[in-house]
Amino acid sequence: MTAGLPERRRLLVLLAALYFAQGLPFGLVTRALPAIAREAGLPLEYIGLLSLAALPWALKFIWAPWVDYLGRGASSHRKRWIVGCQLLAVVILALMALLPMSPLTPAVFLWLLGLLFLLNLCFATHDIASDGLAVRLLPVGLRGIGNSLQTGGYKVGLLTGGALLLWLVGEIGWPRTLFLAMAALLALLLPVLRYPEPAQPLAGPSPSPGWRWWLAELWRFWGRPGMGWWLALLLIYKVGDSFGTRMIKPFLVDQRWTLAEIALLDLAASAAGLLAVVLAGLLLMRITRQQALISFALLQALAFAGWAWATLSPTRELVWVMAITEQCADGLATVALFTVMMDRCRPLHEGSDYTLQASVMLMASGLFTLGSGFSAAAFGYSVHFALAGALALAAIIPAVFWGRMEQRSHERP
Repeated sequence: MTAGLPERRRLLVLLAALYFAQGLPFGLVTRALPAIAREAGLPLEYIGLLSLAALPWALKFIWAPWVDYLGRGASSHRKRWIVGCQLLAVVILALMALLPMSPLTPAVFLWLLGLLFLLNLCFATHDIASDGLAVRLLPVGLRGIGNSLQTGGYKVGLLTGGALLLWLVGEIGWPRTLFLAMAALLALLLPVLRYPEPAQPLAGPSPSPGWRWWLAELWRFWGRPGMGWWLALLLIYKVGDSFGTRMIKPFLVDQRWTLAEIALLDLAASAAGLLAVVLAGLLLMRITRQQALISFALLQALAFAGWAWATLSPTRELVWVMAITEQCADGLATVALFTVMMDRCRPLHEGSDYTLQASVMLMASGLFTLGSGFSAAAFGYSVHFALAGALALAAIIPAVFWGRMEQRSHERP
């Protein structure tokens, strides 16, 4: 790519807009809706089931090759996928705005869950096309800046979808809040529509992505030496955080916190988490990958041990400290894990390999999140958060063995 400075700036603005758009609905599902649903009278068991709506993010590796394949060689190949998914998401939000959210009955919950599933399906596909566009068009010298904008845009979108939309629901109600979200998604299409995606030349005939080819690629990735412990680490590293985090906002609602108070807490904690993401990148320049994975897993475990303690004496000051601590631990651990995931990618297979690892992590986290409401209802919040801390601590075991195998592989002549 030989575009000049204005063209590169336009590309970076495009990437920030794309990933902000993805973070917006995901923040609504994972951060705002648990509190909204609890205040509307939904039982804890149902709140844990909200994670079913995020299933497409865990399964997107299945249809990713087809997103790359269909329309390849034409101009605006990936842009068409992006625009189509974002417009469909606006329609889904309009349908969600029609749902009666107070009280939130089990029947309405099922409709909500179905629409949320479709919303996440749109943006999981949107993410596949966005990643492909970014990898193709970002010059090597701009990929660091590009990835910073992608991560920052997504986290700001997540924060907006969680804290801001949660606050708006408390102030102006559910339908009006969703109409504002629809307007934001439409506005975020402007940099996409204005960006001219050039056609990608085809270097000879390429194999049609079929199921045999897909299964062969899976084996080529996981069949490499030492990948067993890495798979175990992916399966457990973020489950403690997902298991515990889903019940934080319902706990606060049960402690008589208002939606506005929860939104302010989420805003401050998320801002601290963004700073932790920057800190993690600096720390990874000074410590090994294994040291980062182990120390940050320990910090996640301590954060949820703190939440278990906070349930016994839930003062406002202690809740604020634990919320900020948990978000910082999550930011540090996420950056460490994602960095090693990049290290595991094979040349010429970076996109599919990274998506595959992310899907494994998300599927494991999602399964535990499904049971989070049942755990909190059966054992109480204190025991639930203690279990989350134990799960986070358990991640140290595969991290130790994976690190040893990595060291041995480097020592071999």
